[in-house]
Amino acid sequence: MAYFRFEAHDCYGSSTRYEMDTLFRVFVLKELHGWQHETSLVEYLDSHPALCERLELETAPDQSTLWRTWNERFTRDLRETIQKAARTILVKAQNADVAVPRDPERNLPDRGHDATESDPDDQAILDEAGKITDHVSRVVFPAFSLNRGEGCEIHENAYWGLQTYLGLRENLAVNEGARSFIHESTRDRTPLGHGHRDQIRDLSIEQLREMYRQAIRQLINELAGTEEFFRAGIVAIDITESDPFTGDRVGHEDEIIGTKEKTDEYAYQWATVQLVGNAVPIVLDARPVRKGDTRKEIVEDLLDSAEAAVHVDNVLMDREFDSQHILEMLSQRGLSYVVPKRMQTSEKAQAKRLLKRGKDRYETDRKLHLGDNEWHSTTLIYRRKENSEHEDHRQYSVFMTNRNSGLLTEYGYRWEIESGYKSIKRFMAATTSKHFGLRFFYFAFACLLYSIWRAVDLLVQVQLTGEYEHSPIVTADNTLTLVKKKTGIG
Repeated sequence: MAYFRFEAHDCYGSSTRYEMDTLFRVFVLKELHGWQHETSLVEYLDSHPALCERLELETAPDQSTLWRTWNERFTRDLRETIQKAARTILVKAQNADVAVPRDPERNLPDRGHDATESDPDDQAILDEAGKITDHVSRVVFPAFSLNRGEGCEIHENAYWGLQTYLGLRENLAVNEGARSFIHESTRDRTPLGHGHRDQIRDLSIEQLREMYRQAIRQLINELAGTEEFFRAGIVAIDITESDPFTGDRVGHEDEIIGTKEKTDEYAYQWATVQLVGNAVPIVLDARPVRKGDTRKEIVEDLLDSAEAAVHVDNVLMDREFDSQHILEMLSQRGLSYVVPKRMQTSEKAQAKRLLKRGKDRYETDRKLHLGDNEWHSTTLIYRRKENSEHEDHRQYSVFMTNRNSGLLTEYGYRWEIESGYKSIKRFMAATTSKHFGLRFFYFAFACLLYSIWRAVDLLVQVQLTGEYEHSPIVTADNTLTLVKKKTGIG
């Protein structure tokens, strides 16, 4: 300890109330006992003043300080060192017939295991998924906090357990779900439907977004230990909408807005940015869409979050984002893009000429006017659709890109965000509430459950087979059931 340079692993970089070497010892103690949550550590320190004195603690840190220390202050290498040190101590003590708080076990997930079974059976998958889900849940869910006062009878994890329980059953509302949850939970107290809603309503949308981003950062940090996960790649940005809203939207016109198809219906809309391509499809960030939000503002906001989490190379978007100002912004950020273009008069005329000549593909450079004699340079690629139902110019699609035409093949990855929305909406709790924050929380938490599912699947595949195939071997229902257990059931 005397020769260890803690400053290299202190992400805060400035002096705080507790020294790094003291906190190191405190967390070794936590790992020795195998406590999953900081609350057990706080209670132990409070009941052992002599130990606090030996650790040079005038007062024991609170749960919040300990969680931030582990998840934000310590580097990943330091966290792994603490886990390895605790395991070594347990093994050495056990070998010397010294009583230990628990039997030593290997860290999860174990990156050094050489898989001998290329096609693991269902039980092996479930066993491994259970261990990894436990590990991931411990890391991710503490990022969400209800900021409640002291002495609350219902454990905070019970709220996340209830929300996960709602995700397991399609179109289940919280009142009905809370009544069923009472019978399935092993907890003495669980939230009632109205209490659950009230707690969520107290959180602002910005608080919810920050907690979501923190949870995703923690999830990515876990995945970063595998060679199969890359902190770089292709992202897709899109907007999805809830089911059409049929009630009275008076007073909520800025939140319950028109549908993407420009019908006479109204709906809540949410925007997301997601990893696609060969990467595990994690939803990096989500945000609500309000009346007056420009597509450029939405893209910039989501890209800020995405680039803070991973290195972004390419951006894929639907034609509703084909504004030249968005494309210019992407180029200014040094990003590649592929975006389909809505056909105007000139594109229709060109497609007609291509059809007449029998050409399937055509490229041309184009300058798009930005205003004040400023232009954005892009390449238009016309591509004829196979087996088109049309016989005129509509057989062609037009794409814009600021890189070579080879990027066009990557546009097919964009369907993954659409596929993800189908699962995400299945994980959402049903509600008739018009509370915007509550509606957004239901969507964001569903995005988190989806991301946890896909992350757990990657870790299980790597653990059992040594490689990652994009098609999941762990089902969404299995993962959510395991998450449900780790937040207080079973």
